[in-house]
Amino acid sequence: MNNGDHSTNDRASNPLEMSLWYRFVRAVIGFVLRLLSRLEIEGLEHLPDRGPYLVAVNHLHWLDPPVLGVVLPYRVHVFAAEKWEVHWLLGPFFRSLDAIFVQRGEVDRKALRAALEVLKEGGVLGLAPEGTRSKTGALQRGRGGAAYMATRVRAPVVPVVITGQREVFPSLWRLRRAKIRVVFGPPLEPPAVEGKATTDQIRAFTEEIMYHLAAMLPPQYRGVYADVAEKRPDLVTGPAMVGAGSDE
Repeated sequence: MNNGDHSTNDRASNPLEMSLWYRFVRAVIGFVLRLLSRLEIEGLEHLPDRGPYLVAVNHLHWLDPPVLGVVLPYRVHVFAAEKWEVHWLLGPFFRSLDAIFVQRGEVDRKALRAALEVLKEGGVLGLAPEGTRSKTGALQRGRGGAAYMATRVRAPVVPVVITGQREVFPSLWRLRRAKIRVVFGPPLEPPAVEGKATTDQIRAFTEEIMYHLAAMLPPQYRGVYADVAEKRPDLVTGPAMVGAGSDE
C-alpha cells in the first residue's frame, strides 16, 4: 500500500502511471459502480495522452470523484476536504491515493502548492471549479482556482460533466440502476499572458470554463449559466456539445 512519502518521486518518474494500489482501488470502485449503475462515457478521445492538464468537472454528489477516477484512463489527483485528513479510515485511504487535502472557504496555499507541483511534474489534476458541491443540482458560480493554476503552469483544461449520479441510490430502492453519464469536451487552452495573469484574465478564463460545462449539460443542470445559449451560442451548436442533450 502506498503512502504520501513516496508520491513526489513516483510522479516525477511517470506522472500518469497508476500504481498497483491505485489500479486495485480503481477496479474495486469501478466494479461497484457498474453493479449499482449504468456507466455511459463519451468523449474520451479529447483527453491528452500526456500531462500536464486539469480536468474540470461539475460537482453534484460525493460520487463525482470516484466516478472521475474510474473513467479516466490515467492517474488523477483530486482534492479532499481537510476534515477527512484526521479521519481514522478515510484519512489514510485518501493519502494512499495522493489526494490533496484542502481547507474549504479560504485560500489554502499549502494545497495550492501541492496542486501546482502535480501539474509541474506533468500530472493530471481533477477539480470542481465551483469549489464545493452544488446544493441545487445545477451549476454554481465558478471560482478562479482552476483558471489560475492552468494559466500559471500553461496547462490545458479538459471540461467534463457528470449527470445521473444523484439518482443512483434512490433508484436502488426501486430496484433499478440509474444511468451515470460522463461526457468529456475538447481541451481549453489558457490565455497567453506575459508574467502573472491579471484578475480579469483569471475571471474571463473561469467563465470560459464554466460556459463550456454549461453547454455540455442538459438545460436543467446549467444553473447560473443558464444563459449560455444567449451569451455563447457558438458553444451550444459547436464541438463542446459532443454528447450533450437530455438526461434520462
